[in-house]
Order: sequence, then structure tokens, then C-alpha cells
Amino acid sequence: MDDAEFEKVYGVWEPRTPDDVARLFADYPGTWWIAGGWALEAFTGVRRHHEDIDPSVLRDELPLLRRHLAGRLHIWTASSGALKPLLSEDRPDASADEVLLEGSGQVWTRPDAAHPWEYDILLSPGSTTEWIYKRDQTIRMPMADALWSKDGVRYLQPEIQLLYKSKGQRPKDDADFDATLPFLDEYRRGWLRAALERTLPEHDWLRKL
Repeated sequence: MDDAEFEKVYGVWEPRTPDDVARLFADYPGTWWIAGGWALEAFTGVRRHHEDIDPSVLRDELPLLRRHLAGRLHIWTASSGALKPLLSEDRPDASADEVLLEGSGQVWTRPDAAHPWEYDILLSPGSTTEWIYKRDQTIRMPMADALWSKDGVRYLQPEIQLLYKSKGQRPKDDADFDATLPFLDEYRRGWLRAALERTLPEHDWLRKL
């Protein structure tokens, strides 16, 4: 469905920025970062349109997230178009697999039903010490290397973000690749090339890399 139809069914989203995310996660005891187009813009300085923002946390730290947001934002588990409220009193210390909808890799948040959605928070595999690619868990990197910081905000490394974008390869993903490629050094290009050769060996981007 297009954006208009989406909003009719699910409601509208409030635009948010990396500064908003940093305030949301102030004093959060777990690991968090920003992925998606905002991560690429922060790295390259090339401005782009943003439909949303993609805060990310570790899936295993969902109980930490729930306690951090309790009393501020309602959390909904989202999967394949289905939504279910994750009430703060419903097993707050349970693991993600125990309380989320089957296949859920993200949660939506908003203050209440009278307000727009605010954050679509991605739930990432891995640990505080290791980043793991959710589509091929043999692709890993020390978490300290997978993230970088700017103005106190942690972002996903650009080569990793492009790997995530490679599967869909929508027009905006191709545009992000073309805008980011000139800023990638040989190490980053080599890492992305190796990851694509492993996961999508016929991908168009390999020729440019």
C-alpha cells in the first residue's frame, strides 16, 4: 500500500531526528544505535529525504527497553502488518521470543492512541560485544567496530547499512548506494563486496565495488 493507504490503516507517524533519539535513549542501560538513511546521511553529509528514523537495540535487551520506556511510550509488537500491544505489566522481564508476535523484528511506540506513532525500533540479533547480520548469522563483526559516533549519537557503519539495503534494492536504496560509495575507503568497500558475494553474488552493486 502507498503512504496514504498506510496512514488510513495504521495511523500517522511523527517525524523524528537523531537528536530526538538521543534524548529518548538518555540513561538507557543497554546498547542502542541509529540505522537506516539517517546513518548514511550522518556518515556522508549528503542530505536525503527521510520517511522515518530507525533506532535499534539488541533483541536480547528487550526487557531493558521496556523498563526504560515504561510510563513514557506504549510499545506494540509488529510483524507482517499485525500489531499487538505489549503492556508494561505483561511479563516485563520475559525474553523477546516469549512476548513478541511470531516473526517480529521491531516494535512501534507512541505515547497513547490519541497521538501519532513516534519510533519504529528495530530489534537486532547479537550481543554487547558482537554485531550479527540477521539474514546470515555467519556475517559478524565486533560491536565496537560495527558502530561509530557523531555528536554523541551512535550509528551503524555505512557498509553494514548498505548490506541491509542490498536485498530490497528499491530506487532509494540504489540512490543511497551511489551517494555513499565515494565516501567508502578500500576496507569498507572490500567488506561490503565480500558480504554481497556471500549473500547476493549476482547483485548489481558488485560491479561498482
